[in-house]
Amino acid sequence: MRIMTMAAAVSALLLGLSACSGDPQFPDPWGGEMMNDNATDNDPSGKEDDKTGGSTAGVITKGDVTTFSVAWDETALDEAYAVDSEDEDYIENNSFDYTVTIRYGSGGATVEGDKKGYVTVSGNDVTVNNTGSDKILYDLGGTAADGFFKLYSGKKQAIRLNGLHLTNPDGAAINNQSKKRTYIVLADGTENTLVDGTKYTDAVKGEDMKAAFFSEGQLIFSGKGYLSVDGNCKAGIRSDDYVRFFPGVRVSVDASSGNGIRGNDAVLIDGGVINVKVTGDADKAISTDGYVQIDGGRTTLLTSGGHVWDEEDNDFSACSGIKADSLFRITGGALYCQSFGIGGKGISCDGKAFFEGGNVRIITTGKSYSEGSYSVSAKGVKADGDLTVSGGTIQVRTTGGEGSEGIESKGILSIKGGTVEVYAYDDALNSKLAMKVTGGYVYAHSTNNDALDANTNLYLNGGVVVAVGGNQPENPFDAAEGYNIYINGGTLVGYGASLAHTASTSTQYSVETSVNRGTQVALYDGSTPLLSFKTPSTSGGTALMFSCSALASGASYTLKSGVSVTGGTDFYGLNTEGTVSGGSKAGTLKAAASVGQMMGGGGMPGGFPGGGR
Repeated sequence: MRIMTMAAAVSALLLGLSACSGDPQFPDPWGGEMMNDNATDNDPSGKEDDKTGGSTAGVITKGDVTTFSVAWDETALDEAYAVDSEDEDYIENNSFDYTVTIRYGSGGATVEGDKKGYVTVSGNDVTVNNTGSDKILYDLGGTAADGFFKLYSGKKQAIRLNGLHLTNPDGAAINNQSKKRTYIVLADGTENTLVDGTKYTDAVKGEDMKAAFFSEGQLIFSGKGYLSVDGNCKAGIRSDDYVRFFPGVRVSVDASSGNGIRGNDAVLIDGGVINVKVTGDADKAISTDGYVQIDGGRTTLLTSGGHVWDEEDNDFSACSGIKADSLFRITGGALYCQSFGIGGKGISCDGKAFFEGGNVRIITTGKSYSEGSYSVSAKGVKADGDLTVSGGTIQVRTTGGEGSEGIESKGILSIKGGTVEVYAYDDALNSKLAMKVTGGYVYAHSTNNDALDANTNLYLNGGVVVAVGGNQPENPFDAAEGYNIYINGGTLVGYGASLAHTASTSTQYSVETSVNRGTQVALYDGSTPLLSFKTPSTSGGTALMFSCSALASGASYTLKSGVSVTGGTDFYGLNTEGTVSGGSKAGTLKAAASVGQMMGGGGMPGGFPGGGR
């Protein structure tokens, strides 16, 4: 007998047998407003802010959330590059008056094409002071172990790195004091390196010099060359405006003291291959006071530093792969983060976070630390505002102990599409306000806490969800005391030490039972299998709950144990479209809107206190 196909399940959803809701409209990226912590949440349907129909569309992975790895990878990508004629950030939409060629070498730097006498040279120290109206392209190449390129200009310009290997033991290798757009072109097929010193004795009073490659204005990277940056004193690459990467570039940053890449206003990744490693305490691989947006490419971020006390914020601060003060958004490409060290995070956002596409993989292994009323804890993804998933694939693994949550939102956590897979020591998914699942595929496994933990109401309105909780009294699904778990749609499996009470006003029905770990079971309606699930051998309990649109109030269903399932698609034990055979009757289950125990969970806010930065 074959299980009801996923296509049929989706059709049933579209016919209205389960409630769904739709993809969000992305707000002004400069907004990033916080969710009001005092907002009410009184809609039992959970649909008060859902505008359109939801989706179960998603990318089904091979179930490797417990085993995947993250590694530095400089391999080039085959990426499309299309010029937007309306966007001034594309160098193709600009022209330059002439080219100045600068070559570094053992006898000092040489200069050609300096028509206005803007360039001064002392050994391999090169300074440009463009006091005119010229828009100039600077072509830099050669090798110097003690030199720099410094630029003053009131006009936008381009710097082409054409086989440049430049080290400044006394400061920044490239120091751009221009506040205008600066286009950084990595000449096709070239390799380029920039290295700063361990102290900045070249610094000029009244001027900033904050990185091995520093710019007052926008830094916009393009071309099909390679750039390696070693930051030994401050950041690797930094702009006091924004940093943007276009498809084709390959950039690697190794920062031993300071952030890897920092754009004060934003960091934008349209494409390219970006690798960043930071090892300093509380340093960030990518950091901004504004927003981070990833639309393509492959970005790999590795952090391993410890935590520190932040005097400015009066709290602990730890490492992050990405730290965005305003907003985080990914629509495409790949983002891979691995964070070691106490309190280390994959993505940390002080505002809202949007996952709309792409492939995200995050590993954190750090433990939590507390001192008095202050604490810092490792998390895969943390957003202080609302967090919304509407597409792509997110895999998170956090193994550092108490406080090591997978995905946490201090606002509303909404999953409307895509695939979310989390394996965590603490809560797999946690929200300070409501949590809503209306589409996509969700696997949430907590080894020592709740799988889905909402600190107000939990709404399960659609999608496919496999939730595994930890030891007693932890649950696969949990809501805070005084709030409810509403089941209004979707295909749901919950397994753990106990089952928290679901609201009697739920519009989709469920069944509950107890099944030994590591057992393949199937739920039948007469002779038709509705669901098949292999209970995990690593769960903290044996309580099992099924819910799907085919269940009718008060109807009885047969549970078979020890069945065999061939074919179909397996999503962490939940098999769809497979052929079920064998097994023996393990019980008769009656469907109801309300299942679980009133005191089975809830009442205690999820998450570790505080959380740091």
